[in-house]
Amino acid sequence: MTDTQSSLVEQEQYIIASGQEGGVRDQARAWLQRVRGGEMGALPALAGIVVLTVLFTALSPFFLTERNFANLLTQAATLVMLAMALVFVLLLGEIDLSAGVTSGMTMALFIVLVNVHGVAWPLALAAAFAAGLLTGVIIGFFVARVGIPSFVVTLGLFLGYQGLILTIIGAGGLYRVQVPEIRAIQNANMPVWAGWAMVAVILALSAGTAFWDRSRRARAGVQNRTVALLWIKLGVTAVVACAVVGILSQNRSSSPAAVVQGVPVVLPIVLAILWLGTFLLDRTTFGRHIYSVGGNAEAARRAGINVRLIRWSAFMLCSTLAVVAGLFSVSKVGSVDAAVGREIVLSGVAAAVVGGVSLFGGRGRLLHAAIGALVIAIITNGLGLLNLPAGVNFMVTGGVLILAATVDAVSRVRAGASLWKG
Repeated sequence: MTDTQSSLVEQEQYIIASGQEGGVRDQARAWLQRVRGGEMGALPALAGIVVLTVLFTALSPFFLTERNFANLLTQAATLVMLAMALVFVLLLGEIDLSAGVTSGMTMALFIVLVNVHGVAWPLALAAAFAAGLLTGVIIGFFVARVGIPSFVVTLGLFLGYQGLILTIIGAGGLYRVQVPEIRAIQNANMPVWAGWAMVAVILALSAGTAFWDRSRRARAGVQNRTVALLWIKLGVTAVVACAVVGILSQNRSSSPAAVVQGVPVVLPIVLAILWLGTFLLDRTTFGRHIYSVGGNAEAARRAGINVRLIRWSAFMLCSTLAVVAGLFSVSKVGSVDAAVGREIVLSGVAAAVVGGVSLFGGRGRLLHAAIGALVIAIITNGLGLLNLPAGVNFMVTGGVLILAATVDAVSRVRAGASLWKG
């Protein structure tokens, strides 16, 4: 067994031994101990969702309605995707300030190829993804190979790509999205039966993944969590999924002559990418290497991990997923202009941090970023329903970000103190 394999086995055994064994009561006690030690994960963000939901429900009669619930999910999709893209670099303690304009540049390329040059939209979309991947390659080269800080490299691209977008768009300044398949992503709904089929797929994947994890641990001789916890998690997942699909299956049209119901098309796309990304980070060697490099790059290098390749790959994944965020954005807006993607990257970083992804690297999950994005989307949506000025939205979001960063810093101090005492 190599040093890397030995390190990974020891890491997994440590995780299991640190409170993930025994009965449900023992695991609950261990979880509370980890929370007191500073490992809160997405707990503050979940609490924020509950508090904000209660607050905006009390202040606006339109907030907790079927129509606004569907609007909230579609509005949040772009931010959720960009926040998840940024997780890959944030876990390394890096940052990508160009992710937003990368999404904008690739969508400008896509729309010009389709509208001006008559390229078939699948080929144009492939070119957009290739441009996003190439952007990640460029960033990874300068960060991992040359050694320039990611802040400097991505800030340079943030400025340069704005000029590139202007060059691609040209004097027209705005192009409408005329591809029905692209517009349908954010504006169409699945049939009601397809929403319930999605619930069945989610539960089947959750159960299959959970039992596969148990079989892997059993084969490796590692003690499993109690099966009762597995059924509790599946039960909670079933309740949440059924509640969401049940609400979205209601008719939310304001006109008696029209029927608008069903899960928005964008939702299963986001969930599929969330599941694939989570599988990559939690259940593959690549994912464990990302956490190892983010936790201690020098220790990871000494353990035999190719730190340079991991950093390079993370930026490639981030830029590629940013293209998906751009796709969601232009589908929702219905047009591409020179300002597309310019402002959203800071909100994406804020969403990830609010959800519990550490700016210091080594801690966080894609789900945490998605939850943080929902918090920011709820703030934007709720304040919009109250007809408050846009400045209030920026101030509230900024305050929430500072609070989340403070919680992250304090939790790391507490975790370090607990480890020192231990």
